[in-house]
This record gives sequence, structure tokens and C-alpha cells, in this order.
Amino acid sequence: QVQLVESGGGLVQPGGSLRLSCAASGFAFSYYDMSWYRQIPAKTRELVASIGTTGGTPTYADSVKGRFTISRDNSKNTLYLQMNSLKPEDTAGYYCYAGRSRPFYGQRSEYWGRGTQVNVSS
Repeated sequence: QVQLVESGGGLVQPGGSLRLSCAASGFAFSYYDMSWYRQIPAKTRELVASIGTTGGTPTYADSVKGRFTISRDNSKNTLYLQMNSLKPEDTAGYYCYAGRSRPFYGQRSEYWGRGTQVNVSS
């Protein structure tokens, strides 16, 4: 059974930090590109950060560059998002995403976690 389980969300003051984790199971984690998305109710889900299978060259949304760091530990099947200098506009549900394309086989596999809530408020 495929599972992506996020944790680490909560309430933090502006300027504070949180570290989100996403524990993966039921699929070959190290073969999947991984991302963090976030969503505010009634708004489109926004891509926050992505990382390739080996962890090289992560990419970030402009709104979080220099403040957030995405990383992964393939030995632990876990994805992380270190969030520093948090702002009220970072308040959202944060979702873990796994994706893999196998074009020669015409296959695309995608999985989503259920999310963890981050609230940034004084």
C-alpha cells in the first residue's frame, strides 16, 4: 500500500522555523522525483520545491527561495522541507508529492500525501 505521510506542521510565529517530513512507503522512493506543494482553501495548489532522485539541483518557487530548503534521505525513504524566516503568507496546507515517468513504457506514476497544516501567526 502506497503511503506518503507528512508531519512537522504546526503554529509558529513570523520569523520562526519549521521542518516538515514526508515518510514514504509502498513504492520505490529513490526512483521518484519528489516535491512539496502548498494550498490555501479555495486556491490552486502551488508548487513550493522539487528535488530529483539523487537530491541534486533542487528548484524553488520564487516566494520561498533563500528561506526554504528541500532535501531527501533515500536510505530512510523520507523527504524534508526546512522552512526558515516564515511569513504569514506561508500559512497553508503542505503536501508531499511523488512522481515518476517511464516514457518507454508509457507509464506515469504519481502519489500524494494528505498534508500537514502550517500556520504562521503572532
